[in-house]
Amino acid sequence: MTATTVPGTRAEPELPYAHVDDHFIDGAYVRSTGEQRNDVVDPTTEEVWASVPNATAEDLDRAVSAADRAFARWAALTPSARAGFLVRAAEEIEARREPMALTNTRENGSPISETLGAAANAAGIFRYFASLAPWLEAEDVRPFPNGAGETSVYRDPVGVCALIAPWNFPINLVVAKLAPALLAGCTVVIKPASPTPLSVRFIVDALAAAGVPAGVVNLVTGNGRMGDQLVRHPLVRKVAFTGSTPVGRKIAAACGEQLKPVTLELGGKSSAIVLPDADLEHMSSVLIRSCMRNTGQTCYISTRILAPESRYEEVVEMVGRTIAEAEQGDPLQETTVFGPMANRGQYDIVLGYLDTAREEGARVVVGGGPAEGTGFFVRPTVLADVTPDMTVAREEIFGPVITVLKYQDVDEAVELANNTPFGLGGIVFSADEDRALQVARRVNTGSVGINFFASNHAAPFGGRGDSGLGVEFGVEGLSAYLSPQSVHRRARG
Repeated sequence: MTATTVPGTRAEPELPYAHVDDHFIDGAYVRSTGEQRNDVVDPTTEEVWASVPNATAEDLDRAVSAADRAFARWAALTPSARAGFLVRAAEEIEARREPMALTNTRENGSPISETLGAAANAAGIFRYFASLAPWLEAEDVRPFPNGAGETSVYRDPVGVCALIAPWNFPINLVVAKLAPALLAGCTVVIKPASPTPLSVRFIVDALAAAGVPAGVVNLVTGNGRMGDQLVRHPLVRKVAFTGSTPVGRKIAAACGEQLKPVTLELGGKSSAIVLPDADLEHMSSVLIRSCMRNTGQTCYISTRILAPESRYEEVVEMVGRTIAEAEQGDPLQETTVFGPMANRGQYDIVLGYLDTAREEGARVVVGGGPAEGTGFFVRPTVLADVTPDMTVAREEIFGPVITVLKYQDVDEAVELANNTPFGLGGIVFSADEDRALQVARRVNTGSVGINFFASNHAAPFGGRGDSGLGVEFGVEGLSAYLSPQSVHRRARG
């Protein structure tokens, strides 16, 4: 389980996008007006393999203005007409599956087995929201309770939306915003994270190939300062952001100043409660997907395992064995389970947490430090004898680190699960699903899985507390891009 990739020793894939000079504005790639650039580093080899322009204020204003000009025409289409574009875009995305996945993997080191699924997932999101067109078109008439009249409720698009994506899942976490915004009738400006600016181009290309009119979708690349300018642009009517809680707070403050609606999907520190009757072999089969997905760089995963005292060492052994048996290495190899950290900054953060864990008394069962060789690889780590006051039990690590905590009874397990300001995901493992449901309903979090975790495009996904504001997916996620208007009439006749 070591990483041994050395720069220049692997066959790098030929990709359509590497060093680019433009943004996608008003239906075309347009050369940036500035000279500043942002490098894209392959976290496996530590080599700069691509670069993009840092948008100027002029670039940004052109993109937002294009979206603003296109808004009236796009909003005037029926939801069914807009849904047709989404369905065609889904097909175009699937046709770009391989180069998009390879680009994503080179940007952030996500295993190719993960990124190859991004196209199908993105297409599924587009198709799901397209299926909600009849809901948008349905007449909504509500009688006055006193019988004196009736109210027709209309759902109007909010306007130009700024969609700001993270680096861990740069495709699907922008599509989760883009698909409902477009169906609602909004136009958008997308700002990808600095480390992952290229893979989203395939989504933009797919929408253009599907015939989406010029100006409806725009893409600008740049740093955090440019993102702040986008949030504060007076023509932007709504912001949707996925990323860290500290940045989310700043965006929320800026939107609050302008009374601008915002959806925030932020950090997490979720727990997997292992009830005494849990099937540990089943838990082993879903452990990595549910608790260490994407090399631990996933917001909702349950990185805190809460195990009953009676089975504590048994749980620790199973978790350690499962993690130790998973392959770490070049993310371009389909057998790789754990890749590198997405960037050097995250690599240093995770190693710092491991140092702190040892200093505070945690027991390293597996891993515990950097992997050998080139790249930002941290050995997948299992920490036992972790207590609730330890830093690694309280703060989001966002790396391949699982902590195992001990509880005496179910009440204490629920208390431990809720002793965090975050509330995004969670799991309850039990052979008795009814009992597991009772426990799940006591956990203060936005989503909970029973014996596994997954998201459902048709169900709302969002966090509580420091994990965010608002939801994505489902009709609730679509409603975030709508502004209701009530038209009242006197009773007839």
